[in-house]
Amino acid sequence: MTAPSRLAHQDRRAWGPLRAFANRGYLRLWIANFLSYTPRWMQMTLLAWLILELTDSPWLVALVGFFSSMPMLFLGLFGGVLADRLNRRGLLIILQAANTIASLFLTLVLIMGSVQVWHGYLVIVVTGASWALGTPSRRALIFDLLGTSGITNAVALDSVGMNCSRMIGPALAGAMIGVIGVTGGFVIATLSYGLGLVLLMTVRVVQIERPTRQRQNVARNLVEGLRYSGQNRVILADICITVIMNFLLFPYMQMVPVLARDVLHVGPTLMGILQSAEGIGALVGSLVIASLTSIRYHGRFFVIGSIIGLLALIAFSTSRWYIVSFPLLLMVGMGTACFGTMQSTIVMLMATEEMRGRALGVISLAIGAGPLGSLVLGAVADAISPVFAVRVHALIGVILLSLTVLVLPTIMDRTETVWQSA
Repeated sequence: MTAPSRLAHQDRRAWGPLRAFANRGYLRLWIANFLSYTPRWMQMTLLAWLILELTDSPWLVALVGFFSSMPMLFLGLFGGVLADRLNRRGLLIILQAANTIASLFLTLVLIMGSVQVWHGYLVIVVTGASWALGTPSRRALIFDLLGTSGITNAVALDSVGMNCSRMIGPALAGAMIGVIGVTGGFVIATLSYGLGLVLLMTVRVVQIERPTRQRQNVARNLVEGLRYSGQNRVILADICITVIMNFLLFPYMQMVPVLARDVLHVGPTLMGILQSAEGIGALVGSLVIASLTSIRYHGRFFVIGSIIGLLALIAFSTSRWYIVSFPLLLMVGMGTACFGTMQSTIVMLMATEEMRGRALGVISLAIGAGPLGSLVLGAVADAISPVFAVRVHALIGVILLSLTVLVLPTIMDRTETVWQSA
């Protein structure tokens, strides 16, 4: 069953690229998501700098990325099942409360002056688990609010919020380190989580009735999601590219504090600004996508954006000057904006209503390749150098992504045509 569009009676032209905000429920969800995304990126930067200062070890810094994304590997697919079986809004409220409590715990430990490295890993695992379990519900809830006709614009605007947080979070964290320290940064992060929780509780959603056959054994739901995604060649290509990008591109972010300090020779404030560069580029890219009234080839945006991100990262790994590194990370962000927006949109357009949550759960499982990439990147960085590790990862990514498109070329087809014939 396809959800009716909640924008059917709205004057979309008056809203332009912000037309999804005409739905008040979506607007509240967007703000609540933003207040959840921002402290997550703040925590990544704060913990990376804290552990670098405590241990001076690229390997232990890389473990921040590992523990952040590791839950996706084990819980991502289960999160898709929960999105199909439970009340999505209620699940997100519980997970947001867990984020708030975890952030408050580390804030108190920092205030008492008894922080240890494992405290940071514990908190980032909780945040990562919340992200893994909640991402399918967060995206499926957008569909519940807006239906098919507004989904591309709504997901693009959600990507705008996420990319704004990637821009603001690291920059704010770097500034907080320089002004009031890591402890002050965690105070701000905890407050943001709490405000997001309050706002999320005000969102009202008319839950779409789902087929009763979904009330099956959880293990069977998981297997069905994997089988369904593997049989659809477009979704399969989406999954393969998601694995490649999360294994070979995104782990570089954990090396930025190391490269900023040891290669570019800058302090925490400029490090935070450098980490925000990808978010700025991704914000620009997301706004461009949101402004497009009609996209017929979602897969082409997905693939080309991924290639741009990987090539810009290769160039970034060769830079020794901050003024060059910053715009290169802007380009990485513009590429990942296309990747991030189209990743979920393709699945939501291709999957049937009863399988949508589980298909998104498979995507979350694919995102779980990130922690393995962080481990490999950290090991290579520790054994050889962070610069070499980032460069080789990105180069391999370009090769594997190109091979994926050659083997599964339907990802480049017109999405509407493939959807109608699926």
